[in-house]
Amino acid sequence: MKDSSIPKFFKKSRKERLEIVKYFSDLSDEEIKLLENTDGGISFEKADKMVENAIGTFSLPLGVATNFMINGKDYVIPMVIEEPSVIAAASKGAKVARICDGFTVESSESYSIGQIQMLDVDIPTAIQKIKKSSKEILDIANSKSNTLSKMGKGAKEVTCKEIDTPVGKMLIVELLIDVGDAMGANITNTMCEAVSPFLEKIIGGRALLRILSNYSTRRITKAKAIFNKDTVGGEDIVDNIILAYQFADNDIFRAVTHNKGIMNGIIAVANATGQDSRAIEAAANAYAAKSGKYRSLSKWTKDDSGNLVGSLELPLAVGIVGGIANVHPIAKICNKILGVSSAQELASVMTAAGLAQNYSAIRALATEGIQKGHMRLHARNLAAAAGAKNDQIDIIVKKMIDENNISLDKAKELIKKI
Repeated sequence: MKDSSIPKFFKKSRKERLEIVKYFSDLSDEEIKLLENTDGGISFEKADKMVENAIGTFSLPLGVATNFMINGKDYVIPMVIEEPSVIAAASKGAKVARICDGFTVESSESYSIGQIQMLDVDIPTAIQKIKKSSKEILDIANSKSNTLSKMGKGAKEVTCKEIDTPVGKMLIVELLIDVGDAMGANITNTMCEAVSPFLEKIIGGRALLRILSNYSTRRITKAKAIFNKDTVGGEDIVDNIILAYQFADNDIFRAVTHNKGIMNGIIAVANATGQDSRAIEAAANAYAAKSGKYRSLSKWTKDDSGNLVGSLELPLAVGIVGGIANVHPIAKICNKILGVSSAQELASVMTAAGLAQNYSAIRALATEGIQKGHMRLHARNLAAAAGAKNDQIDIIVKKMIDENNISLDKAKELIKKI
């Protein structure tokens, strides 16, 4: 059985790291060459087909988080992010969670919500007509995807809601669609557009917007982990972490930063695996405000033994088929490294990464402060930006930390001295 708990992974050379990942994920020599390629695995020709007005490509660092055990399975998790300390923090959080059997995560089915805005209708009458014609509506929607229908998935339910606006009442018709292992945006939009002429025919009025909702409340993922009190640093630190969580849960200014830290872990995995990170962020922030007040996405308590217990719940619309995940060469390799077999499993991994990241961040804040570890990594960036060579960086970083002066000017001054 492969083990993601890899001692001193960060101290290994790039070649050694790639060899470990190659073995863990059964990567081919060709895939390793793609990872070694510094252009991010995508040519300008490919980029030009992906977006309009392309002028080049833009690369971000790709790393892997280690130590993750999720639902009894080990993972090496690819993460794409520019911010220092995120991958280290996620790995550290996973290492502590691993002592108490790692993360337990459950994900609901992959239901997408499509919305059709109906105007200029008698709403009570329209709702009754739609209810009577729901089978025909679903049949029209499902005619747009033979694949989903053959799998027993596709459009499952039609519902209606009335909303009040300053310009009058509107009828919103919603399709609930099981999109399987896809993120589902394209098929949801296609189905909404397909049924709108039929809706206009049976209830009159006019269909305006026909679009999915990224507020994916029917795709909820819940992660939980126990962090051993002794490894955390004792029950006093456990209590301080809980107090720090209560700050985030009851103050919007703290909650935004707290949740941003959670999303550091989640979005880094989303970037690596070719997900729609903007949709994920938007849904998570809406979910944080579901009570009517913007609050912490995670919860932190302690059990009867005094151990720290963390949980994280949020909507996650992700996919392993279709989209960039099947187009971008590096995203394809990252999905292979991860080794997930369903959208739900991918959502589970991402949520665990978010919880691990949150643990490390909130523990640092409640103890030594966030800057100690973060600034060491930031100092490396500054040394490189100042023009330090590889064999000079560690020397310059140590001197900046020893002198408590971590700045670009200081890095440049030390380079001149060297």
